[in-house]
Amino acid sequence: MDGTRRVLVAADKFKGSLTAVEVAERVTAGLRRVVPDLGVEALPVADGGDGTVAAAVAAGFERREVRVAGPLGDEVTAAFALRGDTAVVEMAEASGLQRLPAGVLAPLTASTHGSGELLRAALDAGARTIVFGVGGSATTDGGAGMLAALGARFVRGDGEPVAPGGGGLADLASADLSGLDPRLAAVELVLASDVDNPLTGPKGAPAVYGPQKGASEEDVEALDAALAHFAKVLEETDTVGALAAEYAASPGAGAAGGIGFGAMLLGARFRPGIEVMLDVLGFAPALERADLVITGEGSLDEQTLHGKAPAGVAAAARAAGKEVVAVCGRLALPAEALGRAGIRRAYPLTDVEPDVAKCIAEAGPILERVAERIARDFLA
Repeated sequence: MDGTRRVLVAADKFKGSLTAVEVAERVTAGLRRVVPDLGVEALPVADGGDGTVAAAVAAGFERREVRVAGPLGDEVTAAFALRGDTAVVEMAEASGLQRLPAGVLAPLTASTHGSGELLRAALDAGARTIVFGVGGSATTDGGAGMLAALGARFVRGDGEPVAPGGGGLADLASADLSGLDPRLAAVELVLASDVDNPLTGPKGAPAVYGPQKGASEEDVEALDAALAHFAKVLEETDTVGALAAEYAASPGAGAAGGIGFGAMLLGARFRPGIEVMLDVLGFAPALERADLVITGEGSLDEQTLHGKAPAGVAAAARAAGKEVVAVCGRLALPAEALGRAGIRRAYPLTDVEPDVAKCIAEAGPILERVAERIARDFLA
């Protein structure tokens, strides 16, 4: 191959070490050390979770900042991305685990209110299409906080609003969605997520994701019962009715602590996060220009194959007849599984530096050395 060939770097973040933008920069630097005149196009990607707004901004969207409520009610500065009348909103910006104080987890009380405020800010900015990326949440409130921020009312038997968080929904006596922001009816809302869990039950949001948010076994039971009660009360409303049960059982309802369910109540359409983001970021035309695609993320493992960014990139590239290799911090997939996913070969940092702690601490320089190997194997 010669320098006229083009490489597309479409990788996700290495969580805790490098952002998706930094991954692209380091890979580019390593490739060009071996092939100085190589044409490289960087398109950082995300699957709807944290890093989604950053990926949109890297692709040319404008970053907008707004003050909203964090998961515990304290004010935080959160960002969304806007291009024309399309907005990319990332719930983790307002309601993510990274918004909690260090060492603090609040599985019963963390609220998605700030995510609703972010959606409202996107509406205020003139968005007619909103890609709502969900993942990395600190919350398990079924989207109740988000809905309240957009005009819904959830009250106890004494007429007072229920307490914030999933735990408070156990006291829900009645729900009123008639006050929801009317602009929502004219907006295309796309729920972008890499999980397809229902709202409740053994595969629901509390059971599967509650423990990583600090929920004990008792908390998981309490949250599951509270979310089931939430759906039941909504079933009794004129505005939602029988659709509440249908939405609660739908794939994606359990995403990000059940905010998927809340988004469906707003009319959102569920799509795999990476598919949505590849559309929004302009992946197809970039792919057409490329001869080799480099994707990746921090850990290439079994989860990667279930809707994570590298699998989505590889599937699209394979459909277009393009060769794909992957970079990663850690590789936990056999060559056959990579091949089935459309990835010709994976290059983990641990091949260059066996010390995992060093790989995490010095991911950037090590990734450049990995990229040099790719250049020698595929491009020199």
